[in-house]
Amino acid sequence: MALPDARREVDTAFTREDARGRAFENTFGGAPSFLRRRYTKDLTGVDLAVTGVPFDQAVTNRPGTRLGPRAIREASALQSADAPHGWGFDPLDEFTVVDYGDLAFDYAAVASFPARLEAHIAGILDAGAASLVLGGDHYISFPILKAYAAKYGPISLLQFDAHSDTWPDDDMDRIDHGTMFYKAVKCGIVDPARSVQVGIRTDNPDPLGVNIIDAREVHLQGPQAAARRIREILGDHPVYLSFDIDGLDPAFAPGTGTPVWGGLSSGQAAVILRDIAGINLVGGDVVEVSPPFDPTGATAVAGAHVASEIMCLWAWTRREEQT
Repeated sequence: MALPDARREVDTAFTREDARGRAFENTFGGAPSFLRRRYTKDLTGVDLAVTGVPFDQAVTNRPGTRLGPRAIREASALQSADAPHGWGFDPLDEFTVVDYGDLAFDYAAVASFPARLEAHIAGILDAGAASLVLGGDHYISFPILKAYAAKYGPISLLQFDAHSDTWPDDDMDRIDHGTMFYKAVKCGIVDPARSVQVGIRTDNPDPLGVNIIDAREVHLQGPQAAARRIREILGDHPVYLSFDIDGLDPAFAPGTGTPVWGGLSSGQAAVILRDIAGINLVGGDVVEVSPPFDPTGATAVAGAHVASEIMCLWAWTRREEQT
């Protein structure tokens, strides 16, 4: 930390003039934007827009993920002063990353939520930026994928999760965080043959053609082998990365709605995310962080780190395109 900066910087989410570079205000004070990025609704010149979607009306068990975006932002303050370890570059120096704030929606008009979220993400993409979304329950990925598919065509989904979320559900109007990827495949917005689910440890007899690297395989073969297989499957196809925090074992991420034992460690997830650098990542989300069940804040910390790694993966691809 640069101590002179810490002495004078405060509320940099609102007061900073330069959209690039690190922030050095005290981690325990100030307005908690993601990584102390500037809050703005102006996407002119923005490369990556971080946005929160505090929605949890689709959950099947414990609620509370509507509070996830706020908790992830707060936890990210601890990372705001230092470049991400091991990447060899700092995305915040090379790209304009802002906190676009949260999606506004009527919590009592649930049926209107999907279209509102899809339009929100489409607006970010139309402005020439990519999105990094802080959830919220996992249903939110479905409207987001619709917006991305409208721009890129059928997309590759890289999903970290305890659950496949492809259980049959042919009622497209149902809002359920366990069936949205079934709908995404059936609607043709996700290419199952070029998609991968990592960390799965719940039964679903029909994976719909999606490639699965379950948690046991990661434990037995190792995270580096998992990363190699992911890269082989995805190739250079446009990829959307969706990280359900319950992909981690409850020992590392207890604050979630549907925890399942035997999951990935935070260390395994970190190795995989680092070793898939070079995939054609176009956007991503972190979902299912539920602060009411997160007594130490460890789950929010994990969510903030995952979001930072997604940012680095996205930036890695952009840097390669510029050279």
